[in-house]
Amino acid sequence: MTRSRLPVVAGVDGSAPSTDAALWAAREADLRGIPLRLLLVNDDPGRAEQAAKALAEAASACREQVPGVQLAEETTQGHPIDELVRRSAMAELLVVGSRGHGGFVEALLGSVSASVAMHGACPVVVVRGHGTTGPVVVGVDNSRGSRTALDFAFEAASRCRTDLVAVQALPDAYFHPGPFPHPDRDELRADAERHLAEQLSGWASTYPDVPVRRIATNEHPVAALREAAADARLLVVGHRGRGGFTGLLLGSVAAGALHHAPCPVAVIRSTNP
Repeated sequence: MTRSRLPVVAGVDGSAPSTDAALWAAREADLRGIPLRLLLVNDDPGRAEQAAKALAEAASACREQVPGVQLAEETTQGHPIDELVRRSAMAELLVVGSRGHGGFVEALLGSVSASVAMHGACPVVVVRGHGTTGPVVVGVDNSRGSRTALDFAFEAASRCRTDLVAVQALPDAYFHPGPFPHPDRDELRADAERHLAEQLSGWASTYPDVPVRRIATNEHPVAALREAAADARLLVVGHRGRGGFTGLLLGSVAAGALHHAPCPVAVIRSTNP
C-alpha cells in the first residue's frame, strides 16, 4: 500500500466524543477518497462484548451519515495510547475525540488524545466541537513546523472549498515603539503583515482557488488562534514552533490550542528534525 492510500484511522471507545471523532474521520476519508479504519483498543478482556457493541454502533453511525465511505472495523487488545501511536505510522491521518471514557469530568483534554497528539507519527486531529463549516485556520510563526502546518492547511482548505485564515501572533514589542528611534505603530503593523504575506506567497500561488485572510496580531498565540477559530471547521498548528524548549514533546501553542480551541485541531509534525 502506498503512502497516498494509507487510511484515516479513528480511535473509538463508545464515548460521545469518540463517536464525534469517528463521524469527522468518515467525512474526511470520503473527501480524500481513502479508506476509514475504526479502531477500538480494549485494555480490559472482560469487556470484549461491550467493546464490540461500541465499535458496531460507531460504524453504523458513520455508514448512515457518510454512506459512500469505505469503512473497516477492528478491535484489538492493548494499551490505547501505545496502540494508537503505533498505528499512526500506518495512517495518513489519525483522529481521536477530545475526551473518552475514564477521563475526569472537569478535564478539557483526555490523556489519550493529548498523548497521541504528542507522539503520533502522522498528522493527528483531535475533534472537539463540530467544525463542519467555516474556514480552515492555521498558526504561522516562520518555523519549520508552521511551514509544514501551512502545507496541510492549504490542502485542507482546497479540498473543502473554503477559505484559509493565517494567524501570526508576534510579541508585544513588535508593535510598540521602544526607547530608541523606531517606526510608528502603523508602520510596525504593516511590516508584520508584509512578513506574514511573504510566508504565504508560495502556497497561495500553488492553491489559487483558496481565498486567504491574514491576521497579524500582538495577542498571545493561543488567544489569537482561539478567537480566529470561533467559526472554523479546523484549526491547524505545528507540533512545535519557535520559542519552545528543545526537550518539550509538544509546543505550548499546540498544547494550548488542544485545550482551548472551539473546533477540531490538527497537530502537524514536521517531516524534518
